[in-house]
Amino acid sequence: MGYFGTIDYIFMGIYVCVLVGLGLYLKGKASESIEDYITGAGKIPWWAMGISGMAQFLDLTGTALIVSFLFMLGPQGLFIEFRGGAVLILAFMMLWVGKWHRRSGCLTGAQWNIFRFGDCWGGRFAQLISVVAVVLTTIGMLAYLTKGVGIFLSTFLPFSPEYCAYGLIFLAAVYTMFSGFYGVIFTDLFQGGIILVAVVYISVKAFALVGSSEEISAVAMQVTNNPDWMSAVPKWNANMPKGYESYKPLIPLMLFYLFRNVFHGIGNIGDPKYFGAKNDRECGKLTALWTIMMTFRWPMMMGIAVLGLFLVKDLFPDMSVLSQAGELIHSHFPDVKEQGWGGLISGIANNPQNYSPELISQLQGLLGSDQYVEKLSLISYDGTVNPEKILPAVLILTVTEGLRGIVVLALIAASMSTFDSTVNMATGMTVNDLYRKYFRPDAPTKELIRVSWVTVAILVVGGVIFANSVSSIHEIWGWLMMGLGGAFLVPNLLRLYWWRFNGTGSAVGSLVGMTAAVIQRIIWPEMNEFEQLGYSLVAGLIGGIIGTYMDKPTEPEVLKTFYMKTRPFGVWGHLKRMLPEDEQKKVSKEHFYDLISVPFALLWQVSMFLAPMLLVLHHWPAFWGTMVLFLIGGTGLYFFWWSKLPEVNFYEDEDPSLLNDSEETVSEATP
Repeated sequence: MGYFGTIDYIFMGIYVCVLVGLGLYLKGKASESIEDYITGAGKIPWWAMGISGMAQFLDLTGTALIVSFLFMLGPQGLFIEFRGGAVLILAFMMLWVGKWHRRSGCLTGAQWNIFRFGDCWGGRFAQLISVVAVVLTTIGMLAYLTKGVGIFLSTFLPFSPEYCAYGLIFLAAVYTMFSGFYGVIFTDLFQGGIILVAVVYISVKAFALVGSSEEISAVAMQVTNNPDWMSAVPKWNANMPKGYESYKPLIPLMLFYLFRNVFHGIGNIGDPKYFGAKNDRECGKLTALWTIMMTFRWPMMMGIAVLGLFLVKDLFPDMSVLSQAGELIHSHFPDVKEQGWGGLISGIANNPQNYSPELISQLQGLLGSDQYVEKLSLISYDGTVNPEKILPAVLILTVTEGLRGIVVLALIAASMSTFDSTVNMATGMTVNDLYRKYFRPDAPTKELIRVSWVTVAILVVGGVIFANSVSSIHEIWGWLMMGLGGAFLVPNLLRLYWWRFNGTGSAVGSLVGMTAAVIQRIIWPEMNEFEQLGYSLVAGLIGGIIGTYMDKPTEPEVLKTFYMKTRPFGVWGHLKRMLPEDEQKKVSKEHFYDLISVPFALLWQVSMFLAPMLLVLHHWPAFWGTMVLFLIGGTGLYFFWWSKLPEVNFYEDEDPSLLNDSEETVSEATP
């Protein structure tokens, strides 16, 4: 079973050599200081960080996940990905949250808690909980990546999904250890170039294959039995196959995910790119570029879904053989769980001598000897087409030698980029906000970097262990976004928009919400995403409010410094009124344009992602309608946001002494 030719292996060898070479070259640069290692010490250009963001968010597992929904739902799959894959948080990062990061002058999101709450018991408690929260989230993300990488690579290689994932994760861990944030950015630039080559190739190939929108609609109906597959407008009830029934209420889910992303976006503090940006204008520009670059993934993923539809149609003229083959495998392995299905199928396909000759003979009789292994790999636990396998199947059976290696490398590169960015952020917080803060304040740079290496190793092991406890990438992503993610929504939101919220409230709210999410995962794993979010969000809210009133308000001088540097909107009126009148007007004007730009930014982003998918499908009426929406969103965004960006910063003087009232006014303000 050789899926790669000589040219493919040459490309792969060059890729590994460049990756290792970059890691070794940047090791010295990253070792100059812990600031260089974590954020690049403000030396990296904004455009490089913007392109790196695209590579960071375009991961292999996420690509397989989104392709699976596009395969099942067509363009409507975009609306399911309001839960995370459509990266709606970028709109809020672009408009104001990114520049609020930078104004703090902090190194990490955990250190930001000291800036917001002060270097006191509450501030340090919040800082510590932030580190724990990021470590847990990172372990979850690594599990998600491990699961997806394993499913993908096991289709190409004669190894189980677990062993495939371990090999790639080990390579990524090694170069991330050595090169720090410099490695994140510059390897992402290299890998981003590979990704763009794959995007162009797949998009053009799919566009050329589709004769008309009517043709692809007929094929989609035959394969997915979904009469609404071509629709670009979300339906109240979507047609979902067995195993995905929880995604049937599409519009309620879309609104639910949108609500969650708004809350997450406006409270999200912690991305190293913004701490490493030079000024407010750079924060906006890098996020705008980041969002534009994210557009390229959508025509590629729709292209893979289209190629997958034609492939399944050709492989299974009679779709009923899928359920028959699934029942046959279950009859021989009645105790197999969904978690072990991928490994079982990989074993039957790659090592048939280890299984019952009767089973192998019957499967070959059902599926046919021609392309038997490829057909077998597409059978899901429920006896349907496994949508998570569409991506590797398309690459194996529709992409030619040479180009197959490039596309596979692009997807591996995407996964590596997500891995290094995620791990770098967690490592930075652990070293800077835990080890250096509490154990070795005077530790030399070499010692801190060695501690970062150990941290990377621990995170990777934790992620691998968690990956082995879940059945699918959908399950991991759902819990990360709704269960664990919901735990931090309220504490993260209140710390930016309510002056009375203190370090104790932030820490207790995050701790209670996080504990509730972990308990839910252990005791009630069957909870759907609505229930997960509601459960952990309420827990975080109750914990945050109780914790806030357990302790006194943040010290007036700390609040004054935070407000003067950040200039947030929300419940900060008593501090704003202490500014000179001209400064108050300036702050109000900035906030007005930031907020009025939100609907235009979201419309611009969603239509920009949707339009190229419709182009691939030759769905011209929907394409031109979406382009009109894109122009409306872009025009509003230009006039209300882009034209208002400063040359450098909005505020040149951030001296807290400009607040002209007394400290008593701060401490006596109505909560």
